[in-house]
Amino acid sequence: MTTLTLMAPAKLNLFLHINAKRADGYHELETLFTFLEFGDELTFRLNEQDCINIIGDTADIPLEDNLIYKAIRALQPYKQIQKGISVTLTKNLPMGGGVGGGSSDAATTLLAINQLWQCNLSNQKLAQIGLKLGADVPVFINGKTALAQGVGENLMPVTLEKRWFCVVFPNVHVSTKKVFTHPDLPRDTKKLTTDWKLSNTRNDCETLVKKLYPEVEKTLGWLLKYGPSRMTGTGACCFVEFDSAAAAQRVLSSLPSCWQGFIAPSSNISVAHMQLDNWLKM
Repeated sequence: MTTLTLMAPAKLNLFLHINAKRADGYHELETLFTFLEFGDELTFRLNEQDCINIIGDTADIPLEDNLIYKAIRALQPYKQIQKGISVTLTKNLPMGGGVGGGSSDAATTLLAINQLWQCNLSNQKLAQIGLKLGADVPVFINGKTALAQGVGENLMPVTLEKRWFCVVFPNVHVSTKKVFTHPDLPRDTKKLTTDWKLSNTRNDCETLVKKLYPEVEKTLGWLLKYGPSRMTGTGACCFVEFDSAAAAQRVLSSLPSCWQGFIAPSSNISVAHMQLDNWLKM
């Protein structure tokens, strides 16, 4: 088969603790990643020209800065067939929203190209390659809800009950670099013990991001009417969880027109992995 279509699902950081700043400039983190059944869509096709083509909603990002392109290039040394790749991207996730859009696109690309080019690399090797593209790429390669430590590469699978989320993007783009280099960012949260609960966690970036981006603070405040609200990653997306799709939809239906949003259920297994498994069985 020469064509493969996969979702690049959204992720949420249900919490994000920053434990320390490392000598290499990165930060020691603890975070709980879960996946949503909503995301970008990528279609990959082998082409005879042995070239790389990317079309779709790329927001005019220069090709050499495009994470999809970087992911394909990273697998070129391992390819076993002399064919190129054409990628069509349908973007549903906001850029700079903290839901992992770029990292998820890169991971889904690595998973797909590994099959289409018959690279025969393990997910562990793909995660090592992906870590060079972004700290969140390995969790998408791993494809399981997980507690992450280190810079996000040390993953321990966790099983959570299915929940519905209303995710709101307040139409501001948060700079991850700006957040992580800011002197006011907390960097000394103690590591979790084995009996941790979500109710005892928080997002260490939230207070700073609310100060730097008032629209995020406004969004979190608005969502509080419906339940405990929290920001994912370094923002800007904020979320509230619910027991049902109907409850999440009621919030989305009353969303101010100046913001964007979506509802989706959580999934302990990435939709991309489920789709890939089905493709391999065909």
